[in-house]
Amino acid sequence: MAEKPCTLLIHFDKGEPPQVTEIKKQLENGSLEVKIEALKTVILLMLNGENLSNLLMTVIRFVMPVDDHAIKKLLLIYWEIVDKTTADGKPLHEMILVCNALRNDLTHPNEYVRGVTLRFLTKLKEPEVLEPLVASVKNALEDKHAYVRRNAVLAMYNIYKNFDYLCPDAPDLIYNFLLNEGDASCKRNAFIMLFNCAQDKAVQYLADVLDQVANMGEILQFIVVELIRKVCRTNPQERSKYIKCIFTLLSSHSPAVQYEAAGTLLSLSSAPTAVRAAASAFIDLLVKESDNNVKMIVLDRLLQIKSKYPKVLQELLMDVLRALASPNMDIRQKTLDIALDLVSPKNIDEVIQVLKKEINKTQSKEFDKAGEYRQMLIQAIHQCAVKFPDTAASVVHLLMDFLGDSNTGSAVDVILFVREVVEMYSELRRPITRRLLECLSQIKSSKVYRTELWIIGEFSTTQEDIDTVFTTLRESLGDLPLVPEEAEEEKEAEKKET
Repeated sequence: MAEKPCTLLIHFDKGEPPQVTEIKKQLENGSLEVKIEALKTVILLMLNGENLSNLLMTVIRFVMPVDDHAIKKLLLIYWEIVDKTTADGKPLHEMILVCNALRNDLTHPNEYVRGVTLRFLTKLKEPEVLEPLVASVKNALEDKHAYVRRNAVLAMYNIYKNFDYLCPDAPDLIYNFLLNEGDASCKRNAFIMLFNCAQDKAVQYLADVLDQVANMGEILQFIVVELIRKVCRTNPQERSKYIKCIFTLLSSHSPAVQYEAAGTLLSLSSAPTAVRAAASAFIDLLVKESDNNVKMIVLDRLLQIKSKYPKVLQELLMDVLRALASPNMDIRQKTLDIALDLVSPKNIDEVIQVLKKEINKTQSKEFDKAGEYRQMLIQAIHQCAVKFPDTAASVVHLLMDFLGDSNTGSAVDVILFVREVVEMYSELRRPITRRLLECLSQIKSSKVYRTELWIIGEFSTTQEDIDTVFTTLRESLGDLPLVPEEAEEEKEAEKKET
């Protein structure tokens, strides 16, 4: 025997449950407040596996006629979880009374009651209960309140999806409803139904309103993108028809629509113009969205574009680097990883300028995680200089200002970079060694000090340079205390006495 579907879970932990006879008395003779509490208890007990089927008729007789919104809402939960069929699958006779009550609620003067009743119908899977209510659901499609119409569409969707023979004309009804509806949420629900149950009707509607997509609400635009993607996947020859629409949706006010439209455009076309437009949309989201999770997802998409279309993304590299404004270190690191793979002889100078500006920003006391970010930037510049040695001379003097950085990792990265530069460029050795001598007193790390002394010793070759090195080292070390000063005075005193 298959387990029954569960659409509702409520935790019940109120100690010892009351007796069934006590609950029955409360439902029959209690005040409105008592009946509400008793019905809540029945629902909670049933959800926790208690068999209270003998209370069904009591609820129908003494609770269902009460015209109270709280009671009606609880009854909808009760009808949802109560057994509506016998053991052999036939509908209970009591369901006739329930159907009559539901039909009355579908025409209730209060729009809230009509709406929640229609919403309840979206959860029903019993055709015998739904069949007598189909006519009322159709009438609700013309209700003056959008809340009722919105839920009427969902009810019709549930009926047609599970039991299409109960309402075979539902796609036509919803298509006509969609053409005349003005509320965005109602149109969205109707479009979703056609999208899933009658795709040809959805495509027909989209063809009618293709020029108006830019002015639709974002909830409808989102479904339009989904439909276009689905249609083009099954019928690739239709791509050209929808490309313009997708380009339009790249400028949507909704970030979700922009993201989906950009992804769809990449799946529809590999032309450089389309790839560039999609990448620009992703970069726009990367820069403008404040949510770090969104930024990370967008960076993953840019990585995919980089692996397939590196030349296109190279043109947008400077825009990608705008993401360095984010305070999140993971986003900065990922942005730099993408950028360093896209550096070319054409854009290396611009990239270096951006990295220099970012390093200068880290010198502000108010800059968060300045040392960690500076080390990241120094490593990035180092990689650029390895790829394009001609840029080394333009950055080496800037980086040497950070040899005395409190972040040891940054200082070590700088001195290693300097060592590579002096080994590669003989014309830079003398000015670099002189600059290193000037920085000698600022260094805080022993590892940096050792490497710097090696560089100075290795590349100070002229007599003048060697004299300058020794002079600077003596000044840095101070007087050498080889013999304690007091011992010297004592010896001199002894000599005078003798």
